[in-house]
This record gives sequence, structure tokens and C-alpha cells, in this order.
Amino acid sequence: MLPSPWGLILTLLFATIGLWCAVDLVAHRSRSHAEDGVSSRYALININHLVMSVSMILMIWITAIEFVTWAQVAVFAVFAVTLLPGAFTGGSTSQRVSVVGHFALNAAMIWMLLAMPLLMVGTTTGEAESSEQHHGVDAAAMPAGAADWADAVSMFVIAASAATALWWIVLVFRRRAQRLHDVVYAAMAAGMAAMLMAMNA
Repeated sequence: MLPSPWGLILTLLFATIGLWCAVDLVAHRSRSHAEDGVSSRYALININHLVMSVSMILMIWITAIEFVTWAQVAVFAVFAVTLLPGAFTGGSTSQRVSVVGHFALNAAMIWMLLAMPLLMVGTTTGEAESSEQHHGVDAAAMPAGAADWADAVSMFVIAASAATALWWIVLVFRRRAQRLHDVVYAAMAAGMAAMLMAMNA
């Protein structure tokens, strides 16, 4: 469980992002057959962020068994691999950089899913025992220094997520089209960074 009030704040953020992606996906589903493939990419990204939002909310409130965790890792790995070719072919430079951003967010999701037990064991807020029970983790069984290196990697992921959020914020002011999309993507990246920071607190 995240320290209060982060759980509720992030739940509302991810629920809003997920709802927007679902509505946008339905509203623009006819574009998925466009010849240039741009609308198909938007559809894939919307689905990606919708699944991401649901996963983040579940991560905040529900204990996932090991099979479910690995299933989510596999799903986000598929999203990442599917999106990656767009970083090298087609579209403008800003579009290719944005694809790299989506790839980075999927990598961040995979890290968060796998590292959460280590990160929650490292809490110092007085809720460590509750966190261990919530995630089925035995702190005594963890290798020495495991939480330290997990924290270090998480700080890198936080910085990468924040940089990705900043990229989409810059795009909001640089172009007229797709501004709302950029706002949503920036919110997702910022939410990931905030969640990892709360987990590391």
C-alpha cells in the first residue's frame, strides 16, 4: 500500500487516463484502417495506456499472485516490442521520439511490476511490515543490499519517466494537433514517476 494520500491521488489520475483512452479509442476506431498506419499506431498506443492504467490501479490496491505479475510483464513486453519499429521508420522526428517515450513507459511498467516487493521492503515509514504482508515478501530472505540496488535503478527509471513527461509537455506548446494526447501521455509518465517515488519513500 502506498503512503497516504498517494494511493487515492494516483488512482484518480490513472482512472482518468484510462477512461480518456477508452473513449478516444472508440471515437476514432474507424481510423485504425488508414493506409498510412498512423491511426493504427494511435489505436495501439491508446490500448497500451488503457491497459497500463488498469495495471497501475491494481498495483496500488490489490496483491497479485506471481502468475498474474508475470502475465502483465509479458503483456507490456509485447507492447514494447510492437511499438519499437516506429522509433526507426515513418513519421517525423518528434513522432519517432514519442514512440521511444512509449517504449520507455512500457519498460518502466515492467520494472515496477518486478521490483515492487524489493522497493516496498525498503520502506521506512513504519509500514514495512504491512507492505511485506501485502506483497508476500519476507525481508529476511532478501539478499543483502537488494533493496539498495533496486532503489538505484528506480531512481534512473524515475528520471527517465520525468524526462519523458517533459518531452510531451514541450510538444503541447510546439504543435497544434494532438495536444490532448500529449497531455495524457505526459500525465501517465509523471504518474509513473510519482508512484515510484512514493514506493521508494
